[in-house]
Amino acid sequence: MLAQERHELILRSLRRHGRLRVADLVAELGVSAITVRRDLAELDSAGLLRRVHGGAIGTGTAEQGTHGSRLTIGIVVPSAASYYSDVIRGAEAMADRYGARLVLGVSGYDVATERERLDKVLGIGVAGLLISTALGDGDADRLDTRLDDIDVPVVLMERAFGFPQVAREYDHVRTDHAYGAMVALRHFVALGHRRIAINLQATVTAYWLRRGIESAAKALGVEVFLSPVDLPMRGDDPGAIGQLDAFLAECESFGSRAVLVHSDEHGARLVERAMELGLRVPEDLAVIAYNDVTASLAVVPLTAVSPPRRALGETACDLLLRKLQSPAFPVQHLSLLPTLNIRTSCGIATAEQHLSAFRS
Repeated sequence: MLAQERHELILRSLRRHGRLRVADLVAELGVSAITVRRDLAELDSAGLLRRVHGGAIGTGTAEQGTHGSRLTIGIVVPSAASYYSDVIRGAEAMADRYGARLVLGVSGYDVATERERLDKVLGIGVAGLLISTALGDGDADRLDTRLDDIDVPVVLMERAFGFPQVAREYDHVRTDHAYGAMVALRHFVALGHRRIAINLQATVTAYWLRRGIESAAKALGVEVFLSPVDLPMRGDDPGAIGQLDAFLAECESFGSRAVLVHSDEHGARLVERAMELGLRVPEDLAVIAYNDVTASLAVVPLTAVSPPRRALGETACDLLLRKLQSPAFPVQHLSLLPTLNIRTSCGIATAEQHLSAFRS
């Protein structure tokens, strides 16, 4: 069958159905998927249809999906609350500056749900995609081909996948959480602490925090203890008191009066229990939390490492939109540094003390 004949059949089918799938066209035309994609690309260039993930839609449908001439981009994240709410707001603010529209999909950290959300977001004909996958960098070997199957420009957020887990290089913008762990440990050392207890929940972020803690402990010459105890987020969690007491007992046994806790909720509950047991914060127990979403609202406001969540969303969206304007724009791997917000749960150290922490 000649290309012109295929094109006519594709357009006829599109007028009939309003939307086409590559797999269906392969079966209908009796050609390879590569041939179908090439045909769709040619028809897209001629303005006769709009290519989308897995197929094509009519130009009228594309206009509905992009609100007329307004560019539409997708954003798929594990959660729309807490940490990612600021990321979404940052991306939305940047999209507004470009006059673009943002379409949100939420996976709930579930791989199957993520596939469904990707199909829906890509199915409306978005021009590009921002994504923070349900799987983190520590689970990259379980990624399969979900990213490589996407046929619009992609910018990863808080993920840094590379070969051999993915077939091509992706732009990414991520927080340097390893640096964040170093900032916390450096502050403890500046305050005179040489033994530091760590409690990390089983999160995507913890993968990078462990790396940072290991490097920082070696550079600073301090001892660290990574506790296996799962701290509760709320006082009504089953076994909450026992878990908190077990961790505080570990701190005492290790000889540590300094604790780095991920995340804010766990740190807040730990401080409450420590005070119930008669410990003074920060005199008897200095606490730094990681995330800084609700840290300032704790009974004792928590000193916290604060990832640049809103800036991350803004930067990722800006990178994607510039990529769409200039397809030859080089691939970029960007790392944003978190900061330390000092509050009541941990003392203030001078710049001189921070410097001497590395010299000691």
